[in-house]
Order: sequence, then C-alpha cells, then structure tokens
Amino acid sequence: MRTRDTIGYVLDIGYSLSRRFPDPPQTDYRSADVHSLRHDLFCGDVYLADTHTDREVSTAWGWVPVLDFAWALCDIVEQLDQDPRGSRSANRQYAEIDFTESTDRMLFERRFGWVDVEADWMPPEEAPLTFSHRLLRREARDFLHDLLADLIDMHDGLGDNPAVWTLQARFPRVPA
Repeated sequence: MRTRDTIGYVLDIGYSLSRRFPDPPQTDYRSADVHSLRHDLFCGDVYLADTHTDREVSTAWGWVPVLDFAWALCDIVEQLDQDPRGSRSANRQYAEIDFTESTDRMLFERRFGWVDVEADWMPPEEAPLTFSHRLLRREARDFLHDLLADLIDMHDGLGDNPAVWTLQARFPRVPA
C-alpha cells in the first residue's frame, strides 16, 4: 500500500535571516538566556512548503524569531500527539503558533495520522497544506538541528550555551 509520504508529498521547512533586524553586536551568545534566544535574536522569515503541490505557508515580515519558530514547531508536533491512539485517533487535535508582534497565527489540526497546516493570512478559499504527522515530526526536528548548526557556525559561543544543549537533547533527530 502506498501512502502519501511515498508518492511525493515532501515537506520542506526553511528560513531566511533578516538584514533589517540584526542581532545586537554586543550579544554574548554563550550566556544568552532562553527568553533572548527565543524572542530577541535570530529574526527573519520561515516557511513550510509542500514541494509536490508547490504550495507553502510562509511569513514575509522579517521579524519572526526563527529559533523560536523551530522550537515552537517541535513543541506543536508533540502537542498533536497527546491522544494515546496516535494515528488511529479520529479525534481532532489542535495547536497553533502565534506571532507575538501581530495577531497572526499558524494553525495545526491533526486527525488520524495527518496534520493540516494553515495560517490566518491565507485566503479562506485556499486549502491547508497536509502532511503525515510522522513526516512533520521528523522534518521539524531536522529543521531545528540544521538551524542550530547554521546559527552556531555564525555566532561564536552559541554552541556552548546550556539552553542550546538542552534544546538539542529535548528534540533529538528522528531516524527516517
């Protein structure tokens, strides 16, 4: 039996950092606290894309805290997995990421093993993006680890920050 994951439904999660909202030059990344890491640093834009249908949900504001988004996305995936019946559950489970500088939200709805992703700023007639929960979990964690690797390469001391270690341990990569 072929599932949607095996016939080309591919999730791509990505980001770009903003030149308009750079991190303060005096930032000590080694000792930055969780609040700073999540809300004050690494601003830019993010997207989730279905490469099969060539559709995406993306921000275009330049001020989204990218690390916070990756962190929140990993949290969301776990929130959507609270039903002990997992992918056999017909109960709808909901979660959202709210963007603190606006009233916009990215919305997630799981039913059975599938997660619909949409956003307040999408036209109402546009269908949500749909991914398997398993794929979303794997890609969200890969995105988090890839983003952290990029940020650690760019910012001295970030790799020595205990909050980063804790985050990496809390959401390890998921084997394919």
